[in-house]
Amino acid sequence: MTDVSLKIVIAGRTYPLTVKKEDEEAVHQAAKMINDKVKEFEQNYSVRDKQDLLAMCALNLLATQQNNPKKSPDFDELNQLDLFVSDYLQKESDSI
Repeated sequence: MTDVSLKIVIAGRTYPLTVKKEDEEAVHQAAKMINDKVKEFEQNYSVRDKQDLLAMCALNLLATQQNNPKKSPDFDELNQLDLFVSDYLQKESDSI
């Protein structure tokens, strides 16, 4: 199993990731789902703060996952993505 390096853009920010080759498509799909939800919330609500939009997106996607566990992405993968993004945002916040 080989790892691949990706640059994933979520809510206008680029996140460098290293994932297993077999997970590459799932990561791209997850990023697309997040960006689509962020865009939807941005258009339908007066919220412009990206952190608020991402929080709303996370809540919506996880609530959907709990209601339709067989149709949703793997919860462990979402947790890993959430931990990575949270860690990255914390590092960015600490460097300011």
